[in-house]
Amino acid sequence: MPMNRKPHHQTAPASPAEDNDHSGPRQFPCGQCGASLHFIPGATSLVCTHCGHTQEVKVSKGGAEELDFDAWMDQGQADDRMQDCIVVQCTGCGAKVEPEGGIVALPCPFCGIAMDLREVSQRQIKPTHLLPFKITQKQAQDHFKTWVASRWFAPSQLKKAARRETPLNGLYIPYWTFDAQTQSDYTGQRGIHYHVQESYTATEGGKSVQKTRTVTRTRWSATSGHVAHWFNDVLVIASHALQKGMADQLEPWDLDNLVAYDSNYVSGFRVQSYQLGLVQGFEGAKERMTETITKLVREDIGGDAQRIDHLSTHYNAITFKHILLPIWLSTYRFGNKSYPFLINGRTGEVQGKRPYSWVKITLTVLTIMAILGGLWWFFGEHDPSTVPPSPI
Repeated sequence: MPMNRKPHHQTAPASPAEDNDHSGPRQFPCGQCGASLHFIPGATSLVCTHCGHTQEVKVSKGGAEELDFDAWMDQGQADDRMQDCIVVQCTGCGAKVEPEGGIVALPCPFCGIAMDLREVSQRQIKPTHLLPFKITQKQAQDHFKTWVASRWFAPSQLKKAARRETPLNGLYIPYWTFDAQTQSDYTGQRGIHYHVQESYTATEGGKSVQKTRTVTRTRWSATSGHVAHWFNDVLVIASHALQKGMADQLEPWDLDNLVAYDSNYVSGFRVQSYQLGLVQGFEGAKERMTETITKLVREDIGGDAQRIDHLSTHYNAITFKHILLPIWLSTYRFGNKSYPFLINGRTGEVQGKRPYSWVKITLTVLTIMAILGGLWWFFGEHDPSTVPPSPI
C-alpha cells in the first residue's frame, strides 16, 4: 500500500515554462503516487499528504535582482517581466484572487464573504522573489492563542473560543521594495534654549505675593544645509485587502533571506495579485523615506530645537523588486462583529483587532475607585492628627 512506503527525497520538477500566472494556488503531482504535493513551511521540500513522499525544492541563492525604475518608466513594460492574470474580485474588500478550477463558490480569504466569480483579466509585473513560509499552520494557531490570552479586558468567551483550532488562510501577499540614493536640501532654524528669571504674582493666605520662577526660552537662528542618504529595500505593501497599519506592524521581515520566485514554494498556498501599482508604490516609499530624511535634517540642524521651513529631495539610482511575503490570516466573529488578524509567516508576530469586555473594564474601574477611596479614608479621615481630643 502507498501509505506503507518509506518517504524518500528527490528534486522537485522545474516549474512549467507555460505557467506564467502567480495569482492562485499551485499544485504539483507526486512522483510516487500522483497525488498533490504541498510545500512544508520551514523546510525546503514538497510533501505528498497521501503517501508521505517528499521532493526537494532547489533554493536559488544570491542577491535579489533589482530592476531599474527610471528605465522601466521610460522604455515601457518588458514582455518577459509581465504576466497575464485571470482573477476574481471580492465585492466586499476588493481583494483579487484566482479561483480553483471547477468551483462555483469561493469565500474571500481576506474578509470571509462569498465572492462574485466574475473573472477579471489583468496584466501585471511578475514577482521575482519571495520569503517562503517558515511558520506552520499549527504554530500560527498557537501564536494566535497566546496573543488572545495576553489581551487585557478580552471577553472570557473569546479566550475560550481561541482554544479551539482557528481556520487560517496561508497567502503570499504582494509587496514592492525600493532602493534609492537621496539628495536633500533644506532651509530652517536652529533653536538654542536659555533660561531667565521672571516675576509673577500669586495668592497665599488670601494675600497677593510676588514670586520668581525660571522660564525656558528659545533663541532662533536661520540655517540651511544638505543631507544625503542611501535607502535599501524600503518596503511597501501592494495590497488594499489588508489594513496597512496592521500589516506594517508585522515588520521587520528578514529580506536578506529572499529566494528567487519558484512555483514550488507556493504549492498549496494562494498568491494575491497586487492592487497598488508600481508608480503608486514608489509614492508610498517616498513617504517612508521622508520620515528618515526629516530625522536626518533635524540632526544636521542641531541645537536644542529645530524648525524645517523648506525641504527638497531628489531621488537617484532608483531600483525596485516585486516580492511576495508569507502571511497567515483569518477573520473571527465575536458577537455581531468580525475581527481580522494577521500572523507573520516567518516570525509568528501577531497583529489584529480584538473586542473588549466592558463588564471587565467597568469592574476594574470600580475596583480602582474603591481602593483609592479606601486609601483616602484610611490616611485622611483616620489621620490621628485630624481626630479631635477626647473630653476628660
